[in-house]
Amino acid sequence: MSDPKKGYSDLLEDMKDFPSSAEADFLEGVTRSSGMTEEVDLAQSVGLRVKTIREMKGLSWSDMAQRTGFSEALVGQIESGEVLPPLGDLVKLARALDMKMGYLLVQGEAKPYDVVRKQDRKAISRYASQKTIRYGYSYESLAPEKRDRNMEPFLVTLEPRTEEESPSTHDGEEFIYVLEGMIEVQMGEKRERLQPEDSIYYDSTLPHLVRCWGDQPARILAVLYTEEKK
Repeated sequence: MSDPKKGYSDLLEDMKDFPSSAEADFLEGVTRSSGMTEEVDLAQSVGLRVKTIREMKGLSWSDMAQRTGFSEALVGQIESGEVLPPLGDLVKLARALDMKMGYLLVQGEAKPYDVVRKQDRKAISRYASQKTIRYGYSYESLAPEKRDRNMEPFLVTLEPRTEEESPSTHDGEEFIYVLEGMIEVQMGEKRERLQPEDSIYYDSTLPHLVRCWGDQPARILAVLYTEEKK
């Protein structure tokens, strides 16, 4: 069962399973029926999409709770826009809805290529039901509207944290390039500290944890690849 106040251990685990074009027509129908605009708050937009798709598929909160491991209360908080869940929880929601996770976030139409200007990037921070509670990092997607993509590139800002966190695993591969500050990457029992212009590439099936090192924020380019399940 998920707790909206709980911290999450691995930012990169949170960022897999963005969209392919397989469900594009369905999502466009959801967008039209929901009446969304670019001005809608992200949490409300995500919640509205979850609710709309769930209802179109005839699923109840109880069904969603069973499929995701969340409480029914958390499902309701997400749908109402009270909670902006981390990307890892959006992956679970999307899988429960038989959708790609990126469809819960994308605001524009899918394109054969995607140019993202610096001034157009939007940093997204996770928060719990008390919107003052934020969880350790923010991210900016560098290809939010590219269709059929196999890689997910992000600019990620990691904040210093004192809480103990646990490594996690998932399918795929991850590449990190440090832009500013220092980070520590834990892989099993091995720890590597990276500074600007250092990089690391590893299989995500290794137990791993990425965090800021020191008392200053760090900024990284993170590229994820998750092989599509057959």
